[in-house]
Amino acid sequence: MTTDDPQPREKQRGPVTLRRERSDEETTTDQRLLDSRGPSDWVHTDPWRVLRIQAEFVEGFGALAEVPRAVTVFGSARTTREEVEYTQGREIGAALAAAGFATITGGGPGTMEAVNRGASEAGGLSIGLGIELPFEQGLNPWVDLGVNFRYFFARKTMFIKYSQAFICLPGGFGTLDELFEALTLVQTKKVTKFPVVLFGTEYWGGLYEWLRDSVHKSGKIGDKDLALLHLTDDVDDAVRVVEEAYQAWVDTH
Repeated sequence: MTTDDPQPREKQRGPVTLRRERSDEETTTDQRLLDSRGPSDWVHTDPWRVLRIQAEFVEGFGALAEVPRAVTVFGSARTTREEVEYTQGREIGAALAAAGFATITGGGPGTMEAVNRGASEAGGLSIGLGIELPFEQGLNPWVDLGVNFRYFFARKTMFIKYSQAFICLPGGFGTLDELFEALTLVQTKKVTKFPVVLFGTEYWGGLYEWLRDSVHKSGKIGDKDLALLHLTDDVDDAVRVVEEAYQAWVDTH
């Protein structure tokens, strides 16, 4: 098209400009909205998903904005109530409540239920951030404040934004995913003063040794990166690390 060419025909669709053959639309957006129900495929399109994603962030921020200082605790949904990890989860939830922290979990069964239960029974604020999964799960009965998400990335943002620390009990892929995402955000200084506690030295020891002897030794991470992790089997020690990190954050803000 040269400077002498006429302005091509165009049509505005909100902020979008359609020109030439793309402008050949016989109806307007509001007409299509009001005239008839039409096909329902549009609810599965990417523009509509953007609105759903936006809604999840709005609902999450709104629900959690006034939550006091909090700690997110991760662990396996497969933990049974008879296992020692369930007992430890209850103890951690109760200890965090006693220290004045709200407790956030993924809201599911197993270790998550144990932590929520311990926090709730101790009079603390027990929060569950659930996720839509192919299999039925739902929020456990000890969640006092629950928010369900469709999208993992929206849920992850809430875990990070409203927590002062992570405590990871033994868990699977989901726990590992959250663990390494938190470490990456701390390493790259997207979040600061954010301790990550690995609870259960027998379970996490092999991972820590691999990070130390392979990843760190080969120069893929530095001394400060390895120091981001704290291994313990003691509930009081885990809470101490959280409290010290929180106080350090307070002192710098």
